[in-house]
Amino acid sequence: MNRIALVVGVSGITGSNLAEELVKQGWTTFGLARNPNVLIEGLRPVAADLLSPESLSAALADVAPTHVFFTSWTRMETEAENIRVNAAMVRNLLDALAPKHSVQHMALVTGLKHYLGPFEAYAKEGFLPETPLREEQPRLDIENFYYAQEDEVYAAAARDGFTWSIHRPHTVIGKAVGNQMNLGTTLAVYATICKETNRPFRFPGSEAQWNGLSDVTDARVLAKHLIWAVTTQAAHNEAFNVVNGEYFRWKWLWKRLAGWFGVAPVGFDGIIHPLEDQMAQDGTVWREIAERYSLAEPDLNRLASPWHTDLDLGRPIEVMTDMSKSRKLGFNIYQQTEESFFDLFKQLRKDRLIP
Repeated sequence: MNRIALVVGVSGITGSNLAEELVKQGWTTFGLARNPNVLIEGLRPVAADLLSPESLSAALADVAPTHVFFTSWTRMETEAENIRVNAAMVRNLLDALAPKHSVQHMALVTGLKHYLGPFEAYAKEGFLPETPLREEQPRLDIENFYYAQEDEVYAAAARDGFTWSIHRPHTVIGKAVGNQMNLGTTLAVYATICKETNRPFRFPGSEAQWNGLSDVTDARVLAKHLIWAVTTQAAHNEAFNVVNGEYFRWKWLWKRLAGWFGVAPVGFDGIIHPLEDQMAQDGTVWREIAERYSLAEPDLNRLASPWHTDLDLGRPIEVMTDMSKSRKLGFNIYQQTEESFFDLFKQLRKDRLIP
């Protein structure tokens, strides 16, 4: 059977890694974005605006995917706007594809904000879930654009007769430029700045995150999980957590990351030191570093997302994610977390994004 994939958000961390894996596995792979990644060999780029039905209809006129992977989102100023815009993106895409009757399965990537709450109430008192996080935990009693995206998928699946899967990664570690949530690259850039300016590599987050257990999701694991779910009948019409499969403590990992860059680690000292504050004036510093080492991206904002890293590392609880549901159905891929970071750092160095 000819499997035709449409990866929506192909320029992001999740989308680009997924597209590479699909191409490697022999799928006919289309990648949609406003500015699609054209560096992936074998990918068929599709330039379109998810908020424009006319743009989507024109761009997808000759594309009839059997499997749709939705990995895109847009951050707005309020959660009400997040809901309006991000739900519309999913709805517009599925409406554009509906007349083709080609879609067999839709995979939607959301994340742990499903359990921890939206940006406006993220990991706040009154919304703190019990950990480890499990898929059967009910939705929080608060508006959340992830819920709105899910509801669009459920409605279209009922209308058009395709199956679906929901994928909830923790922090995704992988390479992308211009991504809105990029903890791995943010820490790499921060460590580089610390080294070049003789600043300490200071942990920016909370005591709970420093001492507690945590996990992350390697983008390569997420890509394999997505493909596994859409091709495994028992995984259809199910929601899944997806993480590396191990737990760690930041007080252990922080020293390992510092060692890779050759900087002095400073742990939690009783005070949260947000990266957004620490890096607020580093735009010029990064341009100087980029010029000194002939780096490919001199714009700090295209690489680092300190606001998102602060959300992750500033949480008042430890966050662990249960993978039992996927394991029982046969997904047994495991990834060591420090290697996720080290592999990313090597790739960023190879691509001249850090010195």
